[in-house]
Amino acid sequence: MSKRPTGIQPSYRYSHQQQPSRSAYPTFLSLQETIKLQLTWASKGILDAFRWDVVVKTATSDREIRSNIFKSLLLNSISLTSIYAFDLLLQPLVHNHPSWLHRNVGWFYRVLWLLPVVGVSYYLNSSWCNLIAKRSFVLQHGNRATYQQPVTYNGMLTMLATSAYRAVMIVTSVVVSFALGSIPFAGSWISFAFMCWVNAYYCFEFVWVARSSSLAQRVRHLEERWAYYFAFGFPSAAICTWGSGLANAALFAFMFPAFIIMAMYARPVPKDPYNPAPPTESADTVRFPSPLVPIRMPVFAIVIWLNDLIVRVLSVGGSAGARHRRTPSETTEQAEEGVGAELRNISRAVPARGYPQAIQGRKLGDRLPSNGKVPGAERRKRD
Repeated sequence: MSKRPTGIQPSYRYSHQQQPSRSAYPTFLSLQETIKLQLTWASKGILDAFRWDVVVKTATSDREIRSNIFKSLLLNSISLTSIYAFDLLLQPLVHNHPSWLHRNVGWFYRVLWLLPVVGVSYYLNSSWCNLIAKRSFVLQHGNRATYQQPVTYNGMLTMLATSAYRAVMIVTSVVVSFALGSIPFAGSWISFAFMCWVNAYYCFEFVWVARSSSLAQRVRHLEERWAYYFAFGFPSAAICTWGSGLANAALFAFMFPAFIIMAMYARPVPKDPYNPAPPTESADTVRFPSPLVPIRMPVFAIVIWLNDLIVRVLSVGGSAGARHRRTPSETTEQAEEGVGAELRNISRAVPARGYPQAIQGRKLGDRLPSNGKVPGAERRKRD
């Protein structure tokens, strides 16, 4: 029996190996199917943002939630009354008045009354909304679902750092919104769309924090489901476009507890943004969305960049950050978690057990010299 020529075998092996690569080529949905799915997710977001039956049921069934909602509504009502009393009554009376005192009554009213009231309202409203969110999460998932952080010195530092970071992110979001609004022609529409996503982020932030999601995970979750979160934030953003800046902020704070409860019971879609289509006959086939429609919309790219810049400027341990590069949002995420210069100094001062000093330096992010030797070893040799 004659043997086959050796030259034929490679061609046969090559053609045989091409079959798995062809079957592994990604399958995409059509543009029409992808748009239809995005509209379906947006409609789900609108429906979840109008679940007032859930708000009424939750508020009437729990005394703690009902009490905090009442206090939030009362305080924000005072803020709204103060703002509109100035805009509708006081300002028209003193407008273009010849007396210097009358012309500057508005300035004194803002500095001595409005700004303190709004500041106190922001602080107390954040505390009450946090209690509402925690209680709603416990009612939905049970006591074991919540993580009780121990009241320690480091825990207090983490809580203060989280509050400070949240305030910085709110300020940068407002600044970006005003900057987008200054774009000619389409600026107001772009700014409104951005505020829809910002409002949705803060409504769901308590849910993500309760589930121990990091900053990068929160942002990624929203940006990969941009159609749903845009529709969820649309009603609150539409309500907050009727008055001045302070009035819009007070209106959002007035509605904020209700949207937090809605977010607790919402189910954002899709579950898998990279395989969003319903299961077909071949369950193993992954059908990606159309390449013409983005899976992830970089909504918070500018905000994260500004936060990263602010934290780097305000960071006390800036010299430690210069030794190695960090990915975007890593600096702000560490600031939100309370990882500061004090913790780095403590970790350097107390050696870890069971690790040589060279390995400890690598664990802390310290880069060794180019010769690969530990600086401490050279000093011991010189001595």
